[in-house]
Amino acid sequence: MTTIKRVEALPYRLPLKGALQWGAHSRLDAAEHVLIRVHVAGGALGQSEAPPRPTIYGETVASIRGIVDHLTERLVGLDVRDEAGLARVLGSVANNHAARGALDMALWDARAAVNGTTLFDALLGPQRRVRASFILGIASKADMLNEAKRVVAAGVRVLKVKVGRDHARDLQVISALAHEFEGHGVDLYADSNETLTPEGARAALRAMRDAGLLYVEEPLPVRALRARATLKAEGILPIVADDSCFTLPDLERELDFDTFDILNVKTARTGFTSSLEMLEIARARGKGVMIGSQASTTLGTIHAALVASHAEVDHPSELSFFLKLEEDVTTALPTLHDGELWLDELRNVTVDETKLRRALVAEA
Repeated sequence: MTTIKRVEALPYRLPLKGALQWGAHSRLDAAEHVLIRVHVAGGALGQSEAPPRPTIYGETVASIRGIVDHLTERLVGLDVRDEAGLARVLGSVANNHAARGALDMALWDARAAVNGTTLFDALLGPQRRVRASFILGIASKADMLNEAKRVVAAGVRVLKVKVGRDHARDLQVISALAHEFEGHGVDLYADSNETLTPEGARAALRAMRDAGLLYVEEPLPVRALRARATLKAEGILPIVADDSCFTLPDLERELDFDTFDILNVKTARTGFTSSLEMLEIARARGKGVMIGSQASTTLGTIHAALVASHAEVDHPSELSFFLKLEEDVTTALPTLHDGELWLDELRNVTVDETKLRRALVAEA
């Protein structure tokens, strides 16, 4: 009773409390995700969410459903405990990061169910309370300040500030945020999403450093490999790797060229299997580690938080995007305690079928 019987890919839509904007032109107005469900003979179920991000990974709801259908033909009939065989199936297609990552996580979940345990039993590390950051998207200074105040009141203590469209305006926003939360224990860092240039990056990083930011994520385009290595070597401000480390081979290349200080591991694109391997490799090479979000709902947040509970993760992780959602599809929402997510409170949180039905997107 451990063979895979069926795989589902169910699109659902959750509105946001205002648009999330980042990078040169990216914008998200709703969480339009796909719930992946792996059904095992005997009734065991594993589930996860796949977040389409066309401007990042090139994936859409339709492409995720298509690749899941494609892989399902080879997954059905396999033993859910056959990790090597399942890995071969997931590795039989290139790219499609969110689709394959979600399938990997759903398979982990199903395997735990078959074993009579849970993901918490299989994955929970020693850090039962993890520091959470919030992604503050590009907007007017007033809107960014208002959103920051709202989430800080909800327990956030680290803000990841999206920058890169107007450097002078970015510094004004950062200054306003620093002034607003001075003395309140709120840390700030920037995410440039590859928008700076090799010519202007040094001055921009010095200005961010002088503004009191902790670090900056992906200041330069990924293709500018030598420029990124040079910028990191100058040590102006610690650099976080994200877009440059989609996969394990990417991480190996970046380590070879020593382009970053902190690795942002995103379970939404590397699942559990590769994510755990990536954070171990990064720490073994002396790098810091954080766990990131692709605008995750509570289900994705819990999955990311389980990896963030591992000892190798030593920086705040993006575990509070649920504060950006108008609605969710889980039985309960997380609570932040002075900047921390307490994982023991999330052990019994699962998908609420009634809420899911309301959020499902009808097929055309």
